[in-house]
Amino acid sequence: MVETETYTIEGPNGDTEDFELPEGLVDMFAEQGEEGTNVVADIVVQAMAQQAHVVAHHSEGGAPADIAEINEKMEELFEDRFGMSLADALGHSH
Repeated sequence: MVETETYTIEGPNGDTEDFELPEGLVDMFAEQGEEGTNVVADIVVQAMAQQAHVVAHHSEGGAPADIAEINEKMEELFEDRFGMSLADALGHSH
């Protein structure tokens, strides 16, 4: 049976959330010598960027200006972290 390992996310106000992942899952995505926390953080950034993209560009009726601005900032943060644009990573742009 596979055991689990606990990761913790801490918000800007000090609130925390623990979550369990199957032991070995993070290692499946890690490059040799890469820390597990870095892998989890990369996946969080990727997921948040993808979700922001969906809300900003694929919602019925279009997105309000504040959502578009949040998405633009997320795209900048994505590119800063990964060295490529979100459009390139997703294989399409708007």
